[in-house]
Amino acid sequence: MAGVGGGNDFQWCFSQVKGAIDEDVAEADIISTVEFNYSGDLLATGDKGGRVVIFQREQESKNRPHSRGEYNVYSTFQSHEPEFDYLKSLEIEEKINKIRWLPQQNAAHFLLSTNDKTIKLWKISERDKRAEGYNLKDEEGRLRGDPFRITSLRVPVLMPMDLMVEASPRRIFANAHTYHINSISVNSDHETYLSADDLRINLWHLEITDRSFNIVDIKPANMEELTEVITAAECHPHQCNVFVYSSSKGTIRLCDMRAAALCDRHTKFFEEPEDPSSRSFFSEIISSISDVKFSHSGRYMMTRDYLSVKVWDLNMENRPVETYQVHEYLRSKLCSLYENDCIFDKFECCWNGSDSAIMTGSYNNFFRMFDRSTRRDITLEASRESSKPRALLKPRKVCTGGKRKKDEISVDSLDFNKKILHTAWHPKENVIAVAATNNLSSLPDVSATLYLLAKPPLKNPPLKKMLGRR
Repeated sequence: MAGVGGGNDFQWCFSQVKGAIDEDVAEADIISTVEFNYSGDLLATGDKGGRVVIFQREQESKNRPHSRGEYNVYSTFQSHEPEFDYLKSLEIEEKINKIRWLPQQNAAHFLLSTNDKTIKLWKISERDKRAEGYNLKDEEGRLRGDPFRITSLRVPVLMPMDLMVEASPRRIFANAHTYHINSISVNSDHETYLSADDLRINLWHLEITDRSFNIVDIKPANMEELTEVITAAECHPHQCNVFVYSSSKGTIRLCDMRAAALCDRHTKFFEEPEDPSSRSFFSEIISSISDVKFSHSGRYMMTRDYLSVKVWDLNMENRPVETYQVHEYLRSKLCSLYENDCIFDKFECCWNGSDSAIMTGSYNNFFRMFDRSTRRDITLEASRESSKPRALLKPRKVCTGGKRKKDEISVDSLDFNKKILHTAWHPKENVIAVAATNNLSSLPDVSATLYLLAKPPLKNPPLKKMLGRR
């Protein structure tokens, strides 16, 4: 990536490309979520087929001094299976909606994964020894015929074996959501977490699976009076009693669980006044917030709507302190984007480890980065054609009209079937993961690719459409 201005603040290069090279990939392989763990040494991806793939970062060795930073497959397991709700005659997809890591407490790793209805707690552990020399079992693990014929006792011993990574479900949290789960967030007390669907937010204890506490319920007595839905929710990174949730009306509510058991009454209400002169048929749709993320410091939060990313100070509710336009050039294309349903795409956003930069995705496999201190921004493209390892990414520019320059791409040439919805930033280093999809609605071929990028070393509307939409 070429720098914006001086220095190499915005220089990025491809580190690795994970995924099939050919275009003949099943829809089940499309990546639906990406998440680094707290140390950044593990990267988990979930897909539409209900699988979770975990990549582990390689440690630098004398034989391979440049291998540090490479992520290789560590474990793959089937998290969810397709189900059918016979009472409601409803198919439940196996697609993984969200993955959230728990802080590591011992040698094992734990993560939460969820589809539309069921949340599971998984333990990922390593085993490099096996027990041998049982008294009641033979070498193949089968019970011996007559235990009374045993004349001597042996002490089992642990023998070394090839490393095996096991993923086992430790808890299953089910039957608590009527609508599709869109968010899960681990609390800072590391004992509880919240899950949110279109109309309710539940608080769970990690050790208790048969009950949860409903802390937000915006379902009206008459569904005809429904005016908004919950789109995202997240716990505060340091204060275990505070959480926020966003709505399809573009508002964010901050709640304090110390105030009341049911947090229907918010503590703070964040909303930017709308300019009446710019109001249109699509105003409510494009103002819907698709993602909300607290900064690592806990002082700010970031929200992503269809056209922009906004940074809010938790101490100022009336307007955001920073607004970054992601693809303002699409404002003239809203009518066609509405007709092909792209206007309902849910883009995610993420902070870097120091909260000094933010990233989010766009169409044509573009993704945008914004430096908060210098207000510089850049557009980069994740494509197989330019994904040579260690090759610097060139910035891309979109031409909205007039004469197009050599390196620019016309807004009419953008491919809206290619989109980057899911991104993740390493919590400590300048390494990012970008999930690119190419879903051609008229063709059966679907490709899904995970791009890992790193900074090079220095040289010097309609509400019914939103309800339940994934």
